[in-house]
Amino acid sequence: MCCRYYMEMSPALRPIVEAAGKSRLYQENVERIAKPLKTEGEIFPGYLVPVLAQNKSGRKTVFPMIWGYQIQGISRLVPNARSETASEKSSFQKSWAMHRCIIPASWYYEWEHIPAADGKSKAGAKYAILPRNSDLTYLCGLYRMEDNYPHFVILTRAPGESISFLHDRMPMILPKEAIDQWIDSTVNPYALVGSSLTDMVYEKAAERTN
Repeated sequence: MCCRYYMEMSPALRPIVEAAGKSRLYQENVERIAKPLKTEGEIFPGYLVPVLAQNKSGRKTVFPMIWGYQIQGISRLVPNARSETASEKSSFQKSWAMHRCIIPASWYYEWEHIPAADGKSKAGAKYAILPRNSDLTYLCGLYRMEDNYPHFVILTRAPGESISFLHDRMPMILPKEAIDQWIDSTVNPYALVGSSLTDMVYEKAAERTN
């Protein structure tokens, strides 16, 4: 799963962040939304952040979007959707087919899940995880309009072998060269699922941000 990620103001991320702050969508809605645009640090569901998607002309554009769908019957924002079943779920079907996005991050966080005596699990150490040899972590997402403003969810999949000890899910992450295809509404998203990255590097979060 993915319920936290981190944005570090790197040379690769800076132009994306700056474009989000200058976007017409943000400038026209800053007072109505009443959320600051998060440009760095740890990102939580509910935050307003830079996201890559197609504009009406079909060009890749940076949009500020809110993390999490509002779904009837669920009191909190839903941050994730399963890539295996998103096309079958009413909350995600249209987004899967037509409204896909990329969430740029420096890395994402996961907590080690440790089996407990009662058969459940407890949270262990917090880890920072990112693809090997990548300048950014391109998280795959879906988006839709809610209250006349775009919200997104992050897609998840089964984990790569190197991080399966942490959790049974991980975000779906694509290499940089595949992100234009992912956001292209004319492309079958299933054709790209096999390109998602699973070779991850990780370290304890406290060591990463110190």
